[in-house]
Formats: sequence, C-alpha cells, structure tokens
Amino acid sequence: MTFDPTPAFAAHLDAQDPLRDFRSRFLIPPAPGGGESLYLCGNSLGLQPRAVRAALDQELNTWAELAVDGHFDGPSPWMHYHETLAETAALVVGAKPIEVVVMNNLTTNLHLLLTTFYRPTPTRYKVLMEGGAFPSDQYALETQVKLHGLELDDAIVELVPRPGEHTLRTEDIEAKIAELGDSLATILMGGINYYTGQVFDMATITQAGHAVGATVGFDLAHAAGNVELHLHDWDVDFACWCTYKYMNSGPGSVGGAFVHERFAHRPDLLRLAGWWGHDADERFKMQKGFKPMAGAAGWQLANGNILTLAAHRAALALFAEVGGMGPLRRKSEQLTAYLEFLIHRLELPASRLEIITPTDPAARGCQLSLLVHQGGRELFDHLTQAGVVGDWREPNVIRLAPVPFYNSFADVQRVGEVLAAWAAQ
Repeated sequence: MTFDPTPAFAAHLDAQDPLRDFRSRFLIPPAPGGGESLYLCGNSLGLQPRAVRAALDQELNTWAELAVDGHFDGPSPWMHYHETLAETAALVVGAKPIEVVVMNNLTTNLHLLLTTFYRPTPTRYKVLMEGGAFPSDQYALETQVKLHGLELDDAIVELVPRPGEHTLRTEDIEAKIAELGDSLATILMGGINYYTGQVFDMATITQAGHAVGATVGFDLAHAAGNVELHLHDWDVDFACWCTYKYMNSGPGSVGGAFVHERFAHRPDLLRLAGWWGHDADERFKMQKGFKPMAGAAGWQLANGNILTLAAHRAALALFAEVGGMGPLRRKSEQLTAYLEFLIHRLELPASRLEIITPTDPAARGCQLSLLVHQGGRELFDHLTQAGVVGDWREPNVIRLAPVPFYNSFADVQRVGEVLAAWAAQ
C-alpha cells in the first residue's frame, strides 16, 4: 500500500477498516488539553473494555447475595469459573483448551513451569536466553539456577546481537543452540523482546532446541494478543503470559500458562503442587497424595481471584467476537507500517533517531521502538504534552504501539504530526 500523511487519507483507511467499531468498546483516557488522548501504550497497559464494569458488578452482586454459595450457584459459579476461559485463551495463543490455564501472574507461572522444565544434570545444565530480556525473566532464571546450586555465569548463556546491530539473527540463535548441544537443558526467551519489539522465530527456535534435547519455553508477555501464535503446532514445551497488555484485562490482572498436550497425562512430572491442581473429582476429599489434573490445569495452586478472572473473561470475549488473531493482525500490520512511514518521512539522520524494531512485518508486532540519540527525554515530554501516551525506557528509547482493537489510522496520523512538529524545531 502507498501511504499518504494527510488526515483525509487516514480517514479513508478508517472508513474501510472492518474493525473500526471495536474502538467504541473501550474507554479512552482524556488528553491534557481535552478530547481523547492518542493512546499508543497498549504494550504496557491495555485500555479498559467497557464490558469489564458489568462483569465485575455481576460477581460483586453474586458475592453480596449468595456469599459462599456463589461457588456453586449464580450466573457463573466460581467453582468452575477458570474453566470457562480456556477455549478463548487457547484461541489467542494457538493451543488446545487442555494446554492452557488462566491462573496466578506471569512470573509465578514462570517459576512453576521452570520447576518442571528446567531439570539440570551434571552435564546438561545450561539455560539459554536473550540478553536484555525483561528483568522478571532474568531474575527468575538467576534464582532457579541458584536453587540447583549452579554458578550463574556458567549456567546462563545470553544471546546478544552482532556488533552494530540491535536485534538477534535467527541463524545466530540456531548456531548457539547447536554449539551448546548436549550441555543445553532449557531455552527461555521472550516471544517478543520488550525493548526492541523483535518477534523471535519461535517455531525455528523450538525445533533447534528439541534437536539437541533441550526443553523450550517462551515468555509471551508482549506476544499474547499481539501476534499470531501457534504454540501447539510449533511444539513449544511451555509458555506463560500476562493479560494486562494486549489482552486488556486490567492492571496486574491474572496470567496464563501453556503446557503442551504431550505432557497432559504425565503425573510423574515434578511440579510445585496446590490443591486446585489436584484431581477435581477428589479435591474435596482433603486427602494426602497429589494427583494432578490433566493438562495445564494440573499446574494450578489455588482457586482463582474471581474479580480478575471476570475482567479477563470480558476482555477475552472481544477476541472471540473478532474471530481470533487473524483479523487483528492484518490491521496491526497496516497500523504499524503507517506509523513507520510517518517516522521515516521526517528524514532524520540515524545519529538523531532510528527505529530499532525490525522492518519485516513478520519480525515485529504492534510496537516500534525509537532510539533517540539526541533529546530523547525532550521528545517524550513533547509527545506527552500533545496528548500522546507512549512509553519511555531507559536510557533513550520511546516505545509506541498502535493497537488494532482501539487505535485508528487517524490516531497514528496525528502522532505523525506531533513528531513532525518536534523534528522541525
């Protein structure tokens, strides 16, 4: 598509957008000077779906009117609430319902999964991750390695880009996996790197890891609800994600976990157990002897927080209504390409500003990361004062993420005008 920087062109794209009506299903914060903000920060916190308030009110009313009986009575009995989320959650991440469970938060789930899938031996003990991964992943791996009595510098191997490059090449990842070979126990990478916005080739990484006998998992915090995932078909061993970014389920909301179907009936797998992961038919017998439920549900610890589950269910319903990730991804690629076009149109030298996110649509999601070499904080403040909500990451990166559910082409066009005003200073 040939883009045009004018408001009329953006309006034309919005008029043709089959998803345009979904914008009205979200609450958009006001701008400092009035009107709606230009919210391009869904990679940090997604906007509130309008349906969330009614979903929360329903559970609050059930609590008020039924109290403990709400576990078994009412519109959505709490005893089985988490089960109602599996089908749509599986749709979002490309899995079977038995492979997913909505529970806890991302880092808790990561620790639970690593307990099972990082089982070092004296000869196979190394874990591979991308350098500059989100701190939670770094800290989780550090402490898991320490729990096994291993040295961090020896056990954890970090992938870094080639000199002068900002992102990793898939062939370099494959080469490092092959080099580590029989010493590699586990691969843990982000599906998308939070800082650069690079989408990793998860299918190829999984295949390469399995070829040397390693387990392979992904932190999908920035990928779930953003790009198309096929966790089952890619043969990924395990994954986890949060739901408050592109899945729009509220600040600090519940997380999700994936465990491949081939582990569904493996009660012998070591795990940290809780009563909600115990066989549901025997759960209330309150007896010794843990018998895990089949599938990812067998990694649960405790009954879920119904209020966060309710918010998540309201948000997930929009993914089911839109027909899964395909329609969202098609619009996302256009939105992000339009933002990229408007930034390139500024014709700024790379010594002042460069986009460090890959140009290939298959290697990025919604987010573009702008590395601002001169006046980065001033640019961020300029954007904020103009009503643009983005995200600042030290030392000098601004992340902008147009989200297909609620961002319009007009939003992106106006952000382009704000950037142009700054560039002309």
